[in-house]
Amino acid sequence: PISQLADWTQNIIAAVESATRPVLLVAHSLGVPTVVHAAPRLPKNAVRGALLVAPPSEEKALEIEGIDRSFAPYPRDPLPFPSLIVGSRNDPYATYSEIEDLGFAWGSRCLDAGEAGHINSESGHGPWPEGLMSLAGFLKKL
Repeated sequence: PISQLADWTQNIIAAVESATRPVLLVAHSLGVPTVVHAAPRLPKNAVRGALLVAPPSEEKALEIEGIDRSFAPYPRDPLPFPSLIVGSRNDPYATYSEIEDLGFAWGSRCLDAGEAGHINSESGHGPWPEGLMSLAGFLKKL
């Protein structure tokens, strides 16, 4: 089955619209461009911020089997809420310079996670205390 961008973005929009408190979005990999595609359609001031971890480059995203081709191109407009993008120096799905470029386009602060792979279980991650500390620091600034 194909992962449909429209379904994914609609799920984010519905969750944010139903929230009774300000929302913090946390997204990993293809969840990141999903958030970026959904952002213009989210209720104003409902999202306090977003932690965006290990987005794939547009090219790599389209190489993933079963992915809807409409994920790319990614929107390049600044996000309407503060965001922190976390990237790795050896992510097989994006170079760090590609991640920095996305962060610059979206107005995100970039955080270098060093050589952490795709920051998922396949790259040896389970609990991620560094990620929690980064999130806590980001939240303090909101």
